[in-house]
Amino acid sequence: LRRWYELMLANEQDLAAIMTAEQGKPLAEALGEVRYGASFVEWFAEEGKRVYGDVIPSHGSDKRIITIKQPVGVVGAITPWNFPNAMITRKVSPALAAGCTVVIKPAEDTPLSALALAELAERAGMPKGVLNIVTALDPVPVGEEITANPQVRKVSFTGSTEVGKLLMRQSADTVKKVSLELGGNAPFIVFDDADLEEAVAGAIACKYRNAGQTCVCANR
Repeated sequence: LRRWYELMLANEQDLAAIMTAEQGKPLAEALGEVRYGASFVEWFAEEGKRVYGDVIPSHGSDKRIITIKQPVGVVGAITPWNFPNAMITRKVSPALAAGCTVVIKPAEDTPLSALALAELAERAGMPKGVLNIVTALDPVPVGEEITANPQVRKVSFTGSTEVGKLLMRQSADTVKKVSLELGGNAPFIVFDDADLEEAVAGAIACKYRNAGQTCVCANR
């Protein structure tokens, strides 16, 4: 993981150029996302050293309760197009640090950032089969396979509330763990004693960051 992080920074200009070409955000924003995405890898590369268990006090002096943390298994990660780098590293890094393998289904509009990250992971020495990318023009069959396949034990999804509900229903038959980051409806509140110039600047930045395509953009 640490080597993967280092390669991301060493190739940040290329990763940013790929993101701008396929997603359209300004190059400066793309470069910022690459660095932000790499920070998740750095963080979990270090946290992976500290996956400890616990000794829990027992009701009886002759009993000791010990818990350990183990990999959940194969993780299916479905990521959006608005942050095609950072949303992958944010899901993949903790999964790999915990000892899980990952299958990523990137957004059909932005597969190249995912493939570039996978290429760097391979250069970093990540074993084959640990990090897997499945691209598709039609996301439905891939999502159905991820949710129905019993070998996939956890689903992590970032996207719309509608699709999140669907994935949760589909995952129920195989009783998967599910993590969902869904659409927001963020208010922007300006109090009577606020600095209006600062408030306007903040509202513009909040609304138009990433061309307005984030789950936390102010929309009312």
